[in-house]
Amino acid sequence: MTEQNVTHETTVREEGWKRELMWLAPALLSGIVLFLVYLRSHPYPSFGAGLYLFIAERISEMGYALPETIPHYTEGGVPFAYPPLMFYAVAAIRDLTGVDPIAISRFLPGIVTLAYLVPLYLFARDLFDSRPQAALTSLLVAVSPPVLQWHISAGGIVRAPAFLFSLSGIYAGLRLYKYRDRRWVVPSLVLFTLTVLTHPVYTVFFALSYFLLFLQFDRSLRGLVRGAVVGFGGILLAAPWWTQVMAAHGIDVFTGAAGTHGGLGGGIPSLSALTHVSLQNVFFGSLLSVLPLVGAVYLLKERRFFLPVWFVAVTAVIGKARFSMLAGSFITAVFLLEVLGVRLKEQSRFAVGRRGVVTAALVLIATVGIAGSAMYTTGDVDAHAGSPSLPQFVDHDDVEAMEWAERNTKPSATFVVQGDAAEWFPQQTHRTMLVGPWGVEWKGHEPYTRQLGLFRGVSSCNSAQCMSHTLSEEGVHPDYIYLPKGEFTVRGMQYQRTSKLAMSMHLSPTYRTVFENDGVIVFEVVGGQNSDGDSSGGGSA
Repeated sequence: MTEQNVTHETTVREEGWKRELMWLAPALLSGIVLFLVYLRSHPYPSFGAGLYLFIAERISEMGYALPETIPHYTEGGVPFAYPPLMFYAVAAIRDLTGVDPIAISRFLPGIVTLAYLVPLYLFARDLFDSRPQAALTSLLVAVSPPVLQWHISAGGIVRAPAFLFSLSGIYAGLRLYKYRDRRWVVPSLVLFTLTVLTHPVYTVFFALSYFLLFLQFDRSLRGLVRGAVVGFGGILLAAPWWTQVMAAHGIDVFTGAAGTHGGLGGGIPSLSALTHVSLQNVFFGSLLSVLPLVGAVYLLKERRFFLPVWFVAVTAVIGKARFSMLAGSFITAVFLLEVLGVRLKEQSRFAVGRRGVVTAALVLIATVGIAGSAMYTTGDVDAHAGSPSLPQFVDHDDVEAMEWAERNTKPSATFVVQGDAAEWFPQQTHRTMLVGPWGVEWKGHEPYTRQLGLFRGVSSCNSAQCMSHTLSEEGVHPDYIYLPKGEFTVRGMQYQRTSKLAMSMHLSPTYRTVFENDGVIVFEVVGGQNSDGDSSGGGSA
């Protein structure tokens, strides 16, 4: 039985959790299906989390002290300046359960992608004062490929919790500003602190969204003060982390990294691209891109500015598709139910009520969304420039080759690794990878750009001469070269390796084969300073 207020009108928030779960069920069930599809199609995680997992390992080795440097990711290692919360969490999970790092990066992100649907639904419910619109919004987000890409994949061990914290904090901000409920100041402060300690991009998303909620619902001195308590309070509570990092590396470690991935305002090109949507391939992802634009026009015409402003702001300031799709899902839900749903009701020969419209929308989105996103999740969709979605950076052959490297090379051995398997290589082998951009952003724009360019150059080499020239030109002298066979990716883009490079390396007097299996060849650089004289660990596996 529902509770009622003094006017005997049941409010949106006064009904039991069972009804909330019913409305949230389409999103949760869709999320569960896609998570299971992902696990079935990915025996190894998509994209990379080797650096993240190695950081957690270092934290555990140091007795949970904050490390200054993470070794093996390029010569001399990289500064540790990442927000540390989830690395500590992963370290604790490993120490308490003994779960394999690769398993953590497969399962933890997907579990959190289901958890963040709850605050998302609650935020939409209270923003719209409508359960149907909240249900449709959360369903759209649950099946949105750009949101899944960065949260269910390996790096989601950090990004998915950051999304959970930021969405929960934005919901707390809505309760604070829309309903003037001061009890939500403390939850907002705690959640903002957790976001600051998890991921910088999501911190910007939290702060920007929170500020827009203030402008929409409570443009008062009291509201401004409460927002300042949350914002400045969260930064101060995170001070034990950022003060220690600046003491070790200086403030430049933050300012330098800010320019390596677009920075604030980096999304302005993305905002411009919104007006040039390609309709050549009309599939679910295209509809998710087009409908927010059409819906935004409708909302502006109705003088309902919050959602269009939020959509444009996160696109322009952050420039990441996952945030644009999040805000766009709110707009799409409004457009589908208030415009298309009403039109359907008016023109249908049958008596179609509001419940029928909502049910039809949920069934249609769930069916089409799950089908399209399942294809995306399995990697069967050409996501960018013909490359597959959610590629696995490593496979069984890579793991076998890396196990060989750990057992059969000296701890001081250095490697150059072609392709994205390089991201996992130091974590799997505890050997130094001389070329790779991961973590180098904390050294500044110039070192990051150099490493990124060199990594792409090395990975595109198709002859021993190219390999030797590219490395010597940059003063890089590895002991071993690690080459993938067949298909592999470079920064997520698919490459097809022919036998030309392997044959060229075999014939070159500079390189000697020390390991080979179906997917990987490892060459020793003859005369390398740290090379092992004994290559008996090589051969076919």
